[in-house]
Amino acid sequence: MSLSLDELPRASAQEPTVAGGTVNGPAGVAPQIIAPAGSRRVARQGGYAAIGDYAIVGDGRTAALVARDGSIDWLCLPDLDSGSVFGGLLDAERGGAFRLSPVEPFAVERRYLCDTNVVETTFTTATGTVRVTDAMLLTDGALAPQRELIRQIDGIEGRVDLSWSVEPRFGYAQHRTRLGTRAGVAVATSGADALAVLAFDAGRARCETDAIRGGFISEEGSRGLLVVAFARGEPLVLPPRGDVEARLQRTVDYWRGWVATREYDGPWREAVMRSALVLKLLIHAPSGAIAAAATTSLPESLGGVRNWDYRYSWVRDSSATLDALERLGCPVESEAFFSWLLHASQLTHPRVKVLYRLDGREQAGERVLPLAGYQDSQPVRAGNAAAPQLQLDVYGHLLQTAWLYADAGGRFDHRAAVRLAATADLVSRAWTQPDSGIWEVRSAPAHFTESKMMCWIALDRALRLADAGHIPRGGVARWRRSATAIEQFVTAQCWSATANGYERFPGAGETDASLLLPALLGYGGHGEKDRLAATVSRIRRDLGTGPLLHRYRGEDGLDGAEGAFLTCSFWLVDALARLGDVAEAATLMQQLLALANDVGLYAEELDPDDGGFLGNFPQGLVHLALINAAATLQEVGVE
Repeated sequence: MSLSLDELPRASAQEPTVAGGTVNGPAGVAPQIIAPAGSRRVARQGGYAAIGDYAIVGDGRTAALVARDGSIDWLCLPDLDSGSVFGGLLDAERGGAFRLSPVEPFAVERRYLCDTNVVETTFTTATGTVRVTDAMLLTDGALAPQRELIRQIDGIEGRVDLSWSVEPRFGYAQHRTRLGTRAGVAVATSGADALAVLAFDAGRARCETDAIRGGFISEEGSRGLLVVAFARGEPLVLPPRGDVEARLQRTVDYWRGWVATREYDGPWREAVMRSALVLKLLIHAPSGAIAAAATTSLPESLGGVRNWDYRYSWVRDSSATLDALERLGCPVESEAFFSWLLHASQLTHPRVKVLYRLDGREQAGERVLPLAGYQDSQPVRAGNAAAPQLQLDVYGHLLQTAWLYADAGGRFDHRAAVRLAATADLVSRAWTQPDSGIWEVRSAPAHFTESKMMCWIALDRALRLADAGHIPRGGVARWRRSATAIEQFVTAQCWSATANGYERFPGAGETDASLLLPALLGYGGHGEKDRLAATVSRIRRDLGTGPLLHRYRGEDGLDGAEGAFLTCSFWLVDALARLGDVAEAATLMQQLLALANDVGLYAEELDPDDGGFLGNFPQGLVHLALINAAATLQEVGVE
């Protein structure tokens, strides 16, 4: 028997925070700010909420970002890598949004419903309290919209005057939008796309020049619903209220059931499960691919040019992904992801692309969109020009993923086994080439140390797979010779006796946080543990700021700077634990967990000066690294 939403246990209250800003509200009223004692001021700058002020909801095909002040500023339809319909995240004036907030000044607190990807935001004004529950609904086999976003508004206390507006801007605000009504329901259309706004006890939806608007008064015990129903190239379903409410309950039940079957029972379980739920949202359900993040072009420095599209699946993330899924006890997701990886890499065999689209296609050409950019950070990009780069480290991740899959009991068919052996053959020839490295630099290719080490990992895993009978043995002697040659090159050319650590590349005079990965993956033979431990110390010394790490300090072909890369800090936790410094690893883990936003999410980077989030959000690789660091600490005895 499932509980109703009214019966769900409440999480402990968090310190109230404040919402508001400079953007005009849905009825032309600018949200104001009140500051109750002990609250943290949250305001928009030039119409933009802080990156850390967002939560995410999704349905396994796309995802929406909900700001603390009640505005949904990012939603791509029908899929995560489609054009935006709500794109205010990247152009506050023209991008479009779904705004919902009290008319009067308000304070706000929020949380995820326990063990779900459903967000609950509570607004408190001088006259009352209202709770908004946001979710993207999962399909249940019945007739339903292609995509369905719900906002349930419950009156908790007193009376609250609310206003709302739906401002769709199709195709990154580049396509013409028409507003009208169908069967008395407000509908926005653009080409083959149609979006309906259904209001149940939430005021009358009015089609105006540029938005669908409404308003109503919430009273204690009342419940209103706002539903956005979307379709592309198929009939637009206008669902009745009862069906929507039933799907919301089933969505809550699904998320809780999924979490209940996870096997992790180690330390920091709440943070690990939130990270697992983030990853589940980033999994593209039709294919099993995992997107690197839900957004594009959130800047690595405000006003800078380091703005990239991360709505694709990177092969470099594959070994961490499968490792995390196995440790969490996600056999269905593991199988689906590995099948997708084999399918995608088959299209470009024997070479492996840096990244692939979520449906497995390799085309991801980069273009610049005519949008203002988050806080004037330009360019805004769709697609990623890193796709055709040579990054040799991807082969290490691919074959490490294959080894993890086989070690967990997976089996390859004959064609897959032959292709994996051919990949090892390619590595044995290609490892001597310079490449663009794991960080996809736009400077000239170099002999990156981490790339060489990952080529060694690729050949080592191929040898293990061959010894276990998973792939053909014809190349074993060649793979072994090449692995030995790589070790000799790395030791002779990439080690700095003066700095007592590995270099970013031979003669670089600097190190690179990606050199933490070899410690996690077991690079090299006898004697490497001491050199890797020394390199970890050098990375902390040269790239660290408190618990944070930068990726590198040197030139990369781009102007400007970037923030600290949060994934690297969790890699450091993992490396310290594996190298025996368990107490230090646990202390660092605790410090990093305190840096999440109020609902447990992380962006790609963090500004060491003010703690603000930078880069795309939420970043899957950070949450992967968190899960794996926690699991490693559990394995070494931390409770």
